[in-house]
Amino acid sequence: MFTSIAIIGRPNVGKSTLFNKLTKTREAIVSDFPGLTKDRNYGYIKLGSIKSFIIDTGGIGKDESNLSQNISDQAWMAANECNLILFLVDGSESLTSEDLDILSNLRKLNKPFITLLNKSDKSSKSEALNDISSKGIKDYLDISAEHSRGLDDLRKLLIKMLPEKNDEIVPDGKKIAVLGRPNAGKSTFINNFIKEDRLVVSEVAGTTIDAIRIPFTIDDNEFVFIDTAGIRKGYKQNHKVEYFSYVRAMHAVEESDVILFLVDSDESIVDQDLKLINIIAEQGKPLLIGLNKVDLLTRSERSEIYETKRMQSNFLKDFIKVEVSGMKGLGFKRLFRILNSLIKKSQTNYSTALLNKHLNKFIERSAPPSVGGRQLKLRYVHFGGTQPTTLIIHSNQDNKIPSNYKRYLVNSFREELGLKSIQLRIIFRKSDNPFEGKVNKLTERQIKKKKRLMKHVKK
Repeated sequence: MFTSIAIIGRPNVGKSTLFNKLTKTREAIVSDFPGLTKDRNYGYIKLGSIKSFIIDTGGIGKDESNLSQNISDQAWMAANECNLILFLVDGSESLTSEDLDILSNLRKLNKPFITLLNKSDKSSKSEALNDISSKGIKDYLDISAEHSRGLDDLRKLLIKMLPEKNDEIVPDGKKIAVLGRPNAGKSTFINNFIKEDRLVVSEVAGTTIDAIRIPFTIDDNEFVFIDTAGIRKGYKQNHKVEYFSYVRAMHAVEESDVILFLVDSDESIVDQDLKLINIIAEQGKPLLIGLNKVDLLTRSERSEIYETKRMQSNFLKDFIKVEVSGMKGLGFKRLFRILNSLIKKSQTNYSTALLNKHLNKFIERSAPPSVGGRQLKLRYVHFGGTQPTTLIIHSNQDNKIPSNYKRYLVNSFREELGLKSIQLRIIFRKSDNPFEGKVNKLTERQIKKKKRLMKHVKK
């Protein structure tokens, strides 16, 4: 289920600090300077079996400037679209007229919200508690986002208040999310692939505004296409339809088994495509690039696509590219064969014996370098998980390993295991020395022998 949490409040009450603590990141800039957050920031929060989207908003104020009004509008857009709202106030100060206005507007939304008194660690006493009680708020939490005080209680409350089960019927089958910029031909491609006019198709970019699931069957195997809205440049600053279309697209990525990223081959790969591909790759999902609308290009124009600097970059070399035409149905069989193969590959568990056989081969081919004057020793490797495919290498060093040797191992494993278009991550762990801290105690016989040998040495 699509769930999201919005943090709102007036400027400088600690929204960005709380966002960073809940997401366990440093994505939001934190400063004592009020009004620093201007655009909505977003991330994920994991609460038991629930993984929810969380949005940090700019401070809602009474300043009549255009910038302040835009920031407030962005915050209320997030509040309107989310499932749950965290209303943050400065517990070390009395409630201001801005706080009271926000509370009044919150109640008009008719959405569940949690009132949080932040900065409870400060010694200064305020009338904030009395103020919220006088406004009819009996349930609240005292927290200190900066010192992580009260956040465990907040997480428990969020688990209770967020929906855990999906109320909508989700089709069974392997899920293929179709992403790309607006007008890349995603809906046309899906309609022709399943041979049904299930999706509205228009030359106007942005016709699709939600993530739509379309089940289909091939060779008695069930699959689900997830058609997503085209993601424009500057989606964070745009109006709520585009912004939350992006949010839903990212949720589609999270629940899918493989990503098909469609590109308008007439425009080739642009910077926005690279940015989106990078965001998707960070989620650990396998990704296939589909060069759509190739029926509109000549043979020489098709060749020129692969000669561009972006297409020849090291980043894109790790992904499989397939030429298709959503309108004419060209390349569909090969595309689906590769998509199905990527799903199986991304879910494969590799044996320790096989991985160590390859690792020894790579070490013989190129010996590990010295790190800090010590020879790097790669002792063994084992499988660590899928999506991304994770390998854990135990060595005598776990940091300061040269990036070029890391890249060499990633490329070698990717090639040997056939992991093109599969996200691969290698983690280095320092192996414990089994003899560290142990004293080698000699037996009485060994002590006598040592004394006897030492007499000969002295002579």
